[in-house]
Amino acid sequence: MLLFINACVRRDSRTRRLAESVLAGREYTELRLAEIGFPSADEAFLRRRDELLARGELGDPAFKMARQFAEADGIVVAAPYWDLSFPAVLKQYFEQINVPGVTFRYTPEGVPQGLCRAKSLVYVTTAGGNYVPDEFGFGYVKALAQGFYGIGDVRLVRAVGLDLDGADAEGILREAMASACGKEL
Repeated sequence: MLLFINACVRRDSRTRRLAESVLAGREYTELRLAEIGFPSADEAFLRRRDELLARGELGDPAFKMARQFAEADGIVVAAPYWDLSFPAVLKQYFEQINVPGVTFRYTPEGVPQGLCRAKSLVYVTTAGGNYVPDEFGFGYVKALAQGFYGIGDVRLVRAVGLDLDGADAEGILREAMASACGKEL
């Protein structure tokens, strides 16, 4: 199963359009993160989660998204570049799926070891400007995927400079879509 994690807030999102070129011709399950009412990762949330983990209740509905992520054969994440990162809803999603015993475990040395089936993750983003350092939004997701989830192949597909004066935003987007089309997952 290919999992499409859609962190695009706008229905007419350019990032989503770019992600659709990566997904073209493939069957996938989509999670529209903007439509999910994530619980706050407050003390009560963490206490309940810790209790479930201590009892080994990994089948609890609280861990449904983590299990879905861990069982995916491939993952596509679509997240526009906002304020040197991505929409907060994507961070909320990661807070839900970072579950020891489901998406990762700690070795006796305390190092995370990935438990996810996916061999690849494609991170899709768009930005209005050209200042889009890889280490911010994409870098965070890449570090989680490789360092916690065990997903070795993490790739970036992006279109930038879309809102610069005189930019041909549609042309830039079409070019990025053409190069993303048919990418192996």
